[in-house]
Amino acid sequence: MSIHVPDRHNEKLHRLVERINADAELIQLWKCANVNAVDRTGISDHGEVHIRIVANAALRILRLLVEAGVEPSVVTHHGLTPEDAELVVVLAACLHDLGIAVHRDDHERYSLILGYPKARQLLSGIYEEPALTIMVSEVLHAVIAHRWDVRCLTIEAGVLKVADALDMTEGRSRIPFEAGQVNIHSVSALAVENVAIERGEERPVRIAIRLGNSAGIFQVDELLKRKLQNSTLTPYVEVVAHLEGEMEKRLVGIYRL
Repeated sequence: MSIHVPDRHNEKLHRLVERINADAELIQLWKCANVNAVDRTGISDHGEVHIRIVANAALRILRLLVEAGVEPSVVTHHGLTPEDAELVVVLAACLHDLGIAVHRDDHERYSLILGYPKARQLLSGIYEEPALTIMVSEVLHAVIAHRWDVRCLTIEAGVLKVADALDMTEGRSRIPFEAGQVNIHSVSALAVENVAIERGEERPVRIAIRLGNSAGIFQVDELLKRKLQNSTLTPYVEVVAHLEGEMEKRLVGIYRL
């Protein structure tokens, strides 16, 4: 399994993704995390496919925000570029669930322990000091803040938090569950048929979700909603859910905090 994202001639991002795909330790940590997630804990996929989906979703959201004039935090506070922000969200996506290789419980903190040396290793040579330390710091903030109840301090952290919640389709149950392992997360994921990240009408980003039945509301209302509400993206994202056979339900209002 390789991670592929559209680099759009971002040479630094291209080099980073090449390094990620060549890192045998990182790939094995993803596999170990998924053993703890699926085989031992009975939750949904948190392995390589999840990482690829989150990385691409994060990059798509960030680019839509930048196109709409939203400035990434590494630009505002460190004088870096939007292209550097792309590396932050992609690398944070690749590291955010590493801690599940240690334990599912409190995995965000274990992800910091495993992610710090890995982030420095992957970014060294692409960046020199002090930019290297800035980038590592920004990646680690996004990693810890992907937990729904940890406050995001940057646009990039908000992007990762929301992108993580968008891996919610029926494919999230792509790894078979034993009968005793089926839970509300896997059942509700089976009811989500498609998630599209689009240019918004009222806000820069529009998340359009197609549901096969009402069980999918759990994914939207309990998982996506609470992450979006506790992110930096609430002014910039509108969410629309469509339940097949029923009138379209616009949910953007619940996010006007």
